[in-house]
Amino acid sequence: MYLRKIDGPRSVRLPDGSMMTRADLPPENTRRWVASRKAAVVRAVSAGLISRAHALESYGLSEDEFHEWETAVERHGEAALRATALQKYRQP
Repeated sequence: MYLRKIDGPRSVRLPDGSMMTRADLPPENTRRWVASRKAAVVRAVSAGLISRAHALESYGLSEDEFHEWETAVERHGEAALRATALQKYRQP
Protein backbone atom coordinates (compact mmCIF):
# COMPACT_ATOMS: atom_id res chain seq x y z
CA MET A 1 0.00 0.00 0.00
CA TYR A 2 1.35 3.42 -0.94
CA LEU A 3 0.66 6.40 1.33
CA ARG A 4 0.88 9.77 -0.37
CA LYS A 5 3.02 12.41 1.35
CA ILE A 6 0.78 15.03 2.96
CA ASP A 7 1.28 18.04 5.17
CA GLY A 8 -0.09 17.60 8.66
CA PRO A 9 -1.47 14.59 10.50
CA ARG A 10 -3.35 11.72 8.88
CA SER A 11 -5.71 11.37 11.84
CA VAL A 12 -6.63 13.23 15.02
CA ARG A 13 -8.52 12.35 18.18
CA LEU A 14 -11.61 14.50 18.70
CA PRO A 15 -12.68 15.80 22.13
CA ASP A 16 -15.32 13.05 22.39
CA GLY A 17 -12.58 10.41 22.05
CA SER A 18 -13.37 9.35 18.49
CA MET A 19 -10.80 9.39 15.70
CA MET A 20 -11.14 11.48 12.55
CA THR A 21 -9.08 10.86 9.43
CA ARG A 22 -8.82 12.64 6.11
CA ALA A 23 -11.04 9.91 4.67
CA ASP A 24 -13.87 11.25 6.86
CA LEU A 25 -13.82 14.58 5.02
CA PRO A 26 -16.21 15.27 2.14
CA PRO A 27 -14.80 15.14 -1.41
CA GLU A 28 -13.17 18.36 -2.61
CA ASN A 29 -15.66 18.67 -5.47
CA THR A 30 -18.64 18.84 -3.06
CA ARG A 31 -21.36 21.20 -4.27
CA ARG A 32 -24.26 20.13 -2.05
CA TRP A 33 -23.40 21.11 1.51
CA VAL A 34 -25.54 19.21 3.99
CA ALA A 35 -25.09 19.77 7.73
CA SER A 36 -22.97 16.64 8.27
CA ARG A 37 -20.45 17.69 5.61
CA LYS A 38 -20.20 21.21 6.98
CA ALA A 39 -19.72 19.82 10.48
CA ALA A 40 -16.97 17.45 9.31
CA VAL A 41 -14.97 20.31 7.81
CA VAL A 42 -15.43 22.49 10.92
CA ARG A 43 -14.38 19.58 13.18
CA ALA A 44 -11.32 18.85 11.03
CA VAL A 45 -10.14 22.46 11.18
CA SER A 46 -10.76 22.84 14.91
CA ALA A 47 -8.95 19.54 15.65
CA GLY A 48 -5.98 20.46 13.46
CA LEU A 49 -6.47 17.75 10.85
CA ILE A 50 -6.42 20.36 8.09
CA SER A 51 -5.62 24.06 8.16
CA ARG A 52 -8.26 26.72 7.72
CA ALA A 53 -6.51 27.94 4.56
CA HIS A 54 -6.51 24.42 3.12
CA ALA A 55 -10.23 24.02 3.86
CA LEU A 56 -11.10 27.33 2.21
CA GLU A 57 -9.01 26.60 -0.87
CA SER A 58 -9.96 22.93 -1.28
CA TYR A 59 -13.69 23.43 -0.87
CA GLY A 60 -13.98 26.85 -2.53
CA LEU A 61 -15.37 28.49 0.60
CA SER A 62 -15.22 32.15 1.48
CA GLU A 63 -13.77 33.29 4.80
CA ASP A 64 -17.19 34.66 5.81
CA GLU A 65 -19.05 31.47 4.96
CA PHE A 66 -16.68 29.29 6.95
CA HIS A 67 -16.76 31.72 9.87
CA GLU A 68 -20.57 31.48 9.91
CA TRP A 69 -20.34 27.68 10.09
CA GLU A 70 -17.87 27.87 12.98
CA THR A 71 -19.98 30.41 14.85
CA ALA A 72 -23.15 28.34 14.41
CA VAL A 73 -21.44 25.22 15.78
CA GLU A 74 -19.91 27.12 18.73
CA ARG A 75 -23.19 28.76 19.72
CA HIS A 76 -25.77 26.08 18.99
CA GLY A 77 -24.05 22.84 18.01
CA GLU A 78 -24.04 21.01 14.71
CA ALA A 79 -27.84 21.13 14.39
CA ALA A 80 -27.52 24.85 13.62
CA LEU A 81 -25.87 24.00 10.27
CA ARG A 82 -29.09 22.61 8.85
CA ALA A 83 -30.68 24.85 6.25
CA THR A 84 -34.15 24.28 7.72
CA ALA A 85 -32.94 25.49 11.11
CA LEU A 86 -31.65 28.87 9.92
CA GLN A 87 -34.65 30.80 11.19
CA LYS A 88 -34.46 29.11 14.57
CA TYR A 89 -30.82 30.03 15.21
CA ARG A 90 -30.51 33.32 13.33
CA GLN A 91 -29.93 36.35 15.53
CA PRO A 92 -32.59 39.10 15.23
